[in-house]
Amino acid sequence: MIKQKTIKDPVVIEGIGLQTGSKTKLNFKGAPANSGINFIRVDLPNKPLLNIQSLSFDKSMGNSRRTTLSVGPVQVQTIEHLLAALSGLGINNIIVETDGVELPGLDGSAKEYVTTLEKAGIVEQDAPLRTITVEKEIWCSDKDSFLAIFPYNGLRVSYFLSYPTPSIGEQFLSLEISEEVFKRDIAPARTFCVVGEALVLLALGFGKGSCSKNTLIMGKRGPVGNNLRFPDEPVRHKILDLLGDLYLVGMPLIGHVIAVKSGHKLNMEMVKKLKEKI
Repeated sequence: MIKQKTIKDPVVIEGIGLQTGSKTKLNFKGAPANSGINFIRVDLPNKPLLNIQSLSFDKSMGNSRRTTLSVGPVQVQTIEHLLAALSGLGINNIIVETDGVELPGLDGSAKEYVTTLEKAGIVEQDAPLRTITVEKEIWCSDKDSFLAIFPYNGLRVSYFLSYPTPSIGEQFLSLEISEEVFKRDIAPARTFCVVGEALVLLALGFGKGSCSKNTLIMGKRGPVGNNLRFPDEPVRHKILDLLGDLYLVGMPLIGHVIAVKSGHKLNMEMVKKLKEKI
């Protein structure tokens, strides 16, 4: 029997939100079996709790730049990198106390979240792990973007990315996802945007905490003021985002995920379809 997991000891991490630029501190704590992933906004009156099983599918959930957990008027923003780390490490139950609306962006990847959670220790619990197994293909699309999940014995993600910027171009990667593969090949991949896009985002009020140290700002010849960790780092980060978004289902996924230029909005459409099958 595969068992559920949580963290052993409390641990803290803090940093700046990529979009808001606000400093936020997170306190991670272990949680009972079957309790799921719980965010607590300790900065708000009555410290409201947001469990990912109670998420609201509203307009704010999956925009082009971040994923937001919304329960009524209460939100926690840019949760995808942390959720990817939890998914990759197989953590099913946890309490995340946050003193701000947006989670820290850290270095723009999930690497520091993974390191922090491993420092806390990961322990099994006396409860069987629930999974969602795709037995018949599920798909959704939006213009030239496509996302589908097919039956598969395990979890595989295949992603095709296409950008007109020469330093990105067309990238494809297909990986069998395990904890080792996630930590080595996906977690270190950082968020990115193209130079022209960065200026537009700033004008729209996004990216207030972004800089060349935590975001790959891709010019014609490569990232401005930074270096790639992988030759195909952008497509790896897209897989990271996708894994984080899909973990909003609340349990590990068994299937082959095939994505063509999918982003947060389309990922959320898939989460909605998956939750309808639970």
